[in-house]
Amino acid sequence: MNQQLNIKNAEARALADALATLIGESLTEAVTVALRERLEREQRARAREARIARLLELGREIRAHMREPVSSADHGALYDPETGLPA
Repeated sequence: MNQQLNIKNAEARALADALATLIGESLTEAVTVALRERLEREQRARAREARIARLLELGREIRAHMREPVSSADHGALYDPETGLPA
């Protein structure tokens, strides 16, 4: 099936032409690869953002179930004061 994509922006057309010439591919192949790569980058970025949001949510859930506030800067309570080994 023959599909068309009309690029009506002079800069976009010039960039597509320059890329195709630089890598020795057809204009169609250069645009297809560029779009595929951009789509994959955007999908990875959104997946990463979703993972970060989920990890932060898990941290909030864990903190809500902790019995007493724990300071991430003070780990002294985790160690035996006489030996310095984990308690």
